[in-house]
Amino acid sequence: MPEMLIDYYKAIEQSSDRMLEAAKLKDWDEVMRCEGACAILIEQLRFQANQQELAPEHRQEKARIMQRILRNDAQIRILAEPWMAQFEQLLEGQPPVMH
Repeated sequence: MPEMLIDYYKAIEQSSDRMLEAAKLKDWDEVMRCEGACAILIEQLRFQANQQELAPEHRQEKARIMQRILRNDAQIRILAEPWMAQFEQLLEGQPPVMH
């Protein structure tokens, strides 16, 4: 269980890394599970951020972690685009286009 705020950022980054690996494998169920884990960790981080401050020596590390999370997110979105297009077609009742 994370104790310091930086630990929450690290845990979110780890979940983001797992999400990216699952997206590379096209394991969309695992992507969604990791996304749920990230959402829980983010809520816990928000709560803890109201209880304690990020230590000054962790601010640069937080910035690096956030950059890596954003890069992971961008890669996941690129990988998910074809899957999302097929999903949208299914919702609209159109046969999916296979690539």
